[in-house]
Amino acid sequence: MPYTGDVTPGGPPDVRELDNLVITKLSVGPMENNAYLLHCRATGDQVLIDAANEAPRLLELVGDGGLSAVVTTHQHMDHWVALEEVVATTGARSLVHAADAEGLPIPSESLAEGDTVRVGDCALEVIHIVGHTPGSIALLYRDPAGVPHLFTGDSLFPGGVGNTDKDPQRFGSLIDDVEHKLFGRLPDETWFYPGHGKDSTLGAERPAVPEWRARGW
Repeated sequence: MPYTGDVTPGGPPDVRELDNLVITKLSVGPMENNAYLLHCRATGDQVLIDAANEAPRLLELVGDGGLSAVVTTHQHMDHWVALEEVVATTGARSLVHAADAEGLPIPSESLAEGDTVRVGDCALEVIHIVGHTPGSIALLYRDPAGVPHLFTGDSLFPGGVGNTDKDPQRFGSLIDDVEHKLFGRLPDETWFYPGHGKDSTLGAERPAVPEWRARGW
């Protein structure tokens, strides 16, 4: 079955097979969070993006391959309910941006703008997006054989940027970072994977960015 990115709570994962990396998307928890397991084909190394909820389902997804790291996209609780159990069971490193580290339930290693998170032979670039939280990050995988793949947490969704509680300063920071660091740097064919709901491409969303800025959310 071709990858669509459409997953439902309690439903099966959706799997996208790239030349060097396998991306598995699963919907977990009452807030329908997306968790993403990344698997390096060459080495078998695995990294989980957002141990959001339902630790048993996430651990079943990880399987016998082990887990080298869990990256938390931001400090909001719905994105780390299962973090402590997943880390305790697998021995994985916990990674989060330094500005959001205090919000997590366990000590975690700090990430910063421009850092690289390795998934075996594959590399994820850390992009700091300020606004939804102080330490929100996106993770960019530049597929050498295809389009870029971007994991945006709650900073970017189909139809708009993440929630900033109608705070003009936070919204201004978020829309600036999303426009300049994501839309300004990456091509239209970039596929992005948000923290909730369906995926999209930057090209599909780009025409609406001025409207998002004008409406203020």
